[in-house]
Order: sequence, then structure tokens, then C-alpha cells
Amino acid sequence: MAEPHYRRATAEDLEAIVAMLADDVLGASRENALPTVDDCYRAAFAEIDADPNQFLCVVEDGQQIVGTLQLTFIPGLSRHGTKRGQIEAVRIASDRRGGKLGEAMFAWAISACRAHGCSLVQLTTDKARPDAHRFYGRLGFEPTHIGYKLKI
Repeated sequence: MAEPHYRRATAEDLEAIVAMLADDVLGASRENALPTVDDCYRAAFAEIDADPNQFLCVVEDGQQIVGTLQLTFIPGLSRHGTKRGQIEAVRIASDRRGGKLGEAMFAWAISACRAHGCSLVQLTTDKARPDAHRFYGRLGFEPTHIGYKLKI
């Protein structure tokens, strides 16, 4: 693979993004990867795209989208006004997994967080993803917190 190209996602990228979100064991039960993208995804994309603290990224190899992730830049008062970069929804096309693309994506994401003034990068990961936990540990991330969610 040539050097990956990172760019802000457009509405035309939604089908590829949703397909990657649905292309794993957990995603298959949460996403609706129909041949066309539901209006709920279009509405969510519009909200993300309008928010200057959000960056929905697609990763291209030539003309093919091979990865995606979402960055959220979170200003805060704690830790002396530290701005945080939150990395979410990291996915790599199934035929590209295992080829170091994930490492390149995280290097790019961390650099983007630095460029936005973040001094801390964080992420959450499902407990059912032990391979991801090992990957994040190899990149230097530490499991410092316990997260909770409440469906409403």
C-alpha cells in the first residue's frame, strides 16, 4: 500500500464508513449496513460535519476508502485546562487488517490532536475486544479508567 491519505469525510463516503462500522462481530449487531444508508446516519453525519470540534476521517489508498475514525476535540477545565482528543469508531477494511494501517492511523490521529492543542489523547474500547486492548497498549495507551454507559 502506498502512503495512506487522510481527509475529512463527506456525505458521499457514508456507505463505505457504515459498511466498515458493521464489518465486525460487535458492529454487525449494532449497525444497519443496507445497500443504501439510512436517514439516521445522514442526520448524524450532518451534525458531526457542522461541529468544529469533530473530525470524521476517512483513510484512502488510491481511490479506495480503507479506514475511518472519528476525532473529538474536548476543551476542559480539569488538568489545568487540558484539551483532550477522543478517538472513536476506529475501523479498517477487513482486507487491510494486519498490515500496519492501524498504527499509521493512530500516528496521524495523535498528530492531529497535537495540532489542535490537545495534551491528552483518550479512547474507549469494548471489553469484548481483547485484540484491540493489546494493540492500544502497544501504542502506549494505558487502561487508567473504568467507563460506564447508560442507554436512554
